[in-house]
Amino acid sequence: MSALRKIVHVDMDAFYASVEQRDRPELAGRPVVVAWKGARSVVCAASYEARRFGIRSAMPALRAERLCPQAIFVPPDFPRYREVSRQVRAIFLRHTDLVEPLSLDEAYLDVTAEKTGLPTATATARTIRAAIRAETGLTASAGVAPNKFLAKIASDWRKPDGLFVIQPHEVEAFLAPLPVGRLPGVGRSTEGALAGLGFTTVGDLRRCEPRELERRFGRFGLRLAQLAVGIDESPVRPDRPRQSVSCEDTFPDDRPLAALAPALDAAAAKVWEIVRRGGRQARTVTVKLKTADFRVLTRRVTPPRPPADSGELAAVARALLDRFAEPPQTRFRLAGVGVSNFLDELAEGPQAGLFDENA
Repeated sequence: MSALRKIVHVDMDAFYASVEQRDRPELAGRPVVVAWKGARSVVCAASYEARRFGIRSAMPALRAERLCPQAIFVPPDFPRYREVSRQVRAIFLRHTDLVEPLSLDEAYLDVTAEKTGLPTATATARTIRAAIRAETGLTASAGVAPNKFLAKIASDWRKPDGLFVIQPHEVEAFLAPLPVGRLPGVGRSTEGALAGLGFTTVGDLRRCEPRELERRFGRFGLRLAQLAVGIDESPVRPDRPRQSVSCEDTFPDDRPLAALAPALDAAAAKVWEIVRRGGRQARTVTVKLKTADFRVLTRRVTPPRPPADSGELAAVARALLDRFAEPPQTRFRLAGVGVSNFLDELAEGPQAGLFDENA
């Protein structure tokens, strides 16, 4: 592990909801849910007061209403959130040019060579958090560590409005008791597979030989072995090109599979326009469907050559519908199309992360 790097992960606290509470003082201290109210809407963000009732991002708005009948629903205002995000990023750039935004409300910063002369990454994180509070009226949590994956875990450690630092000599002791599910890339299925092998904590995972992890989990097994001891050499990449482009639509009523092609055509047209403006070519096409009972299903394919226009993209997406082996009575509330694995990224391999529910 490179102990010379100084990485900060900054994560705005309940960002969309906090902007609404800032701009509407009557919402301060109230359970605020950023979402369109209605049967087909999902939660974009929830204030910490709303989270105490179990409300979370991507939850159906109707369920949020049931959990907290007194919640105040506010429709999202993304242009306003983007403007605040630009203010926050300007603060980051005072300290380093190496800023990698992950979304409107979080970013990695490499402050190994800090522009203002602050002596430590901890001092930089404190200064950034203070500037965010003073200039935007919002709070942010930050994590400081020798690499990106540890910094992201650290930023969540003392939320909201917290700062947590993992020094290089503390890494292995800090990681040992954590559940394996805290490692990036370990979802429920992988976590279950690891538990079946007797590995429930990161400390447990260290007992397994890297070659055995590789045998069971492929290349990701080697990645797991490195993460278990705190190794992550991935750099902070400023202005990183988008790894994927996607568009999805929630229907006003649930629909059978045979009725989804027009929605895929419309989504493909929107995705194609974004890709065309960027002058890029994507090789992998993904279709996402959400059932009436909120199961999320995806299918993807990499054709022999990239789609040449929106019509070809739509045709590939429609063909993927045949790969959803659901019973005929299944109804769907959402459909989307995404593209990834851009030709300018082939050196890094296919990209994941399409249709991230928490984005």
